[in-house]
Amino acid sequence: MGLELVIFIAAILFGIFIYWRESQANKLYRFFNKIFNSKELQMKPENKKGFVFKQAFLPRLVYVVGFFLVTGLIIQFLSPFEIFTSYNGISAFASISVGTLIGTYLANFVLKSGKVIEEKSDSLGEVVNATIEKGKDIIEDIKTKDFKEEPEEDLQKEPKKQGKSARERLKDKGYLK
Repeated sequence: MGLELVIFIAAILFGIFIYWRESQANKLYRFFNKIFNSKELQMKPENKKGFVFKQAFLPRLVYVVGFFLVTGLIIQFLSPFEIFTSYNGISAFASISVGTLIGTYLANFVLKSGKVIEEKSDSLGEVVNATIEKGKDIIEDIKTKDFKEEPEEDLQKEPKKQGKSARERLKDKGYLK
């Protein structure tokens, strides 16, 4: 269990690294796009989509699991490690795949929130200053407002005249004898 946790955390960091790297440049994705697609279907130069960057969940899942599957098969056939023949190997494979996916989404959240903070940083200061000024105005209004005490008329009023009681109404309908 301890090794799986270490693998999972390392996979999250690996996913963050992959996402960040593809957000900077997606040369490998462009290379495969050029190989597999005709000239009309190829990516436009301004398109920044990558294997995990700006990709929907299912293609991202396929690319990540496919990458680790190919890597695991290469390790299995070229080394004495048997990854896919034991429970621990399959569990580590699942941990690294899920951790990488979580890392890509975590990196997506961090990068997007960083961009939003940069865009809103100037207007955020103005909003805070305006809020402080409104608060000061409200406090001044409260301090200067004259409170008039109104006499308590509710207690002096006579109670409303009661109609028939519930028991009497039920007797009138014939439900009680």
